[in-house]
Amino acid sequence: MLLGIEPRNCKVCRQGLYRDKTMFRGGWSRCAVCDEFVHYSCLASGKVSFLKARPRICKTCRAAEEQAKHVILPPSTQPAPAGS
Repeated sequence: MLLGIEPRNCKVCRQGLYRDKTMFRGGWSRCAVCDEFVHYSCLASGKVSFLKARPRICKTCRAAEEQAKHVILPPSTQPAPAGS
């Protein structure tokens, strides 16, 4: 009895993660945040553009983290000034 192989797609670019397409282009890795397989080129860059960030984080998770940092808190949840 043969089991079917479930094809995987990259979460970022939606292309297939097949060895014949990605073996000579860096392959793939698992994102540390969403735990999905993504192409190596779809991982977020580190401090140097050609190196990848550690831990390995995909571009979509990095964008979500950046948006979360820039969210403005409502006045009731902002910290009180130091002088009061």
